[in-house]
Amino acid sequence: MDTRPLKHFLTLAETLHFGRASDLCHLSPSALSRSIRQLEESLNTRLFNRDNRHVELTAEGQVFLDYARDALDQWDTLRNSLQSGTHQLHGEVSVYCSVTASYSFLYDLLREFRSRHPQIEIKLHTGDPAVAIQRVLHGEEDLAIAARPETLPHGLAFRSIGLSPLVFIAPVDDPQLAPLLQQPDEQTDWSRIPMILSEQGLSRSRVDEWFRNKAIKPYIYAQVSGNEAIVSMVSLGLGVGVVPRIVLDNSPLADRVQILPVTPRLAAYDVGVAVLHRKLRNPMIQAFWSQIQP
Repeated sequence: MDTRPLKHFLTLAETLHFGRASDLCHLSPSALSRSIRQLEESLNTRLFNRDNRHVELTAEGQVFLDYARDALDQWDTLRNSLQSGTHQLHGEVSVYCSVTASYSFLYDLLREFRSRHPQIEIKLHTGDPAVAIQRVLHGEEDLAIAARPETLPHGLAFRSIGLSPLVFIAPVDDPQLAPLLQQPDEQTDWSRIPMILSEQGLSRSRVDEWFRNKAIKPYIYAQVSGNEAIVSMVSLGLGVGVVPRIVLDNSPLADRVQILPVTPRLAAYDVGVAVLHRKLRNPMIQAFWSQIQP
């Protein structure tokens, strides 16, 4: 069975850029365009709207996207189950995580996994941890390293791999912020302190709740995608941020910021690996999952 057209379609659907997609598929842009066109002709429908500057999925393309993901998942599951007694697992597994998680947690996981299953290719995508769970739920990734949400969505499996406190950080000896923060925590006027917060996600919801419980409207200076960027902005003296401690511990800017002893403390991140239950039928994903100690 030739699954290449589906893989070409998925790559273009994820990048929405013929140049980048053709590089990832190891094809020329014209060959990729021809593959997509042949797929559209076989379906008798247009999957993408494209011109010289933009590529976007049509409504039909969005429907076909779900089919293509499921079809490739089922093909990999079937192929590996049929061949499980004859040779090593073979195929690819996509993993999403933050940059910090890629060298804080993923290293040990991949080192062991690679030694056991050298024929499985890992497709690693890094980005904002706030969207990690959604990417798994939407079928964009097989697995993700993420913080456990307050309520685990239906159909999602989660295994913990570590805890990381969620901490308030401020620049060291900043002449503008230091006077605002020199009072004991209970006397600090938090409504005057510029905050640099995540745009969305578990960290943001916990910080918002912290301010609500104090009946304070926060002064939000910036909303940022990615914890590493928060540390960077705080180190420049632009405000106070909130990040997982593990991000700060692994930051090259750690010596330029300090942890504030605020009360009450925010609940720690329960960091782990998330996957859809139905994806665990895939032997490759199950192999990755089974090496994580519950």
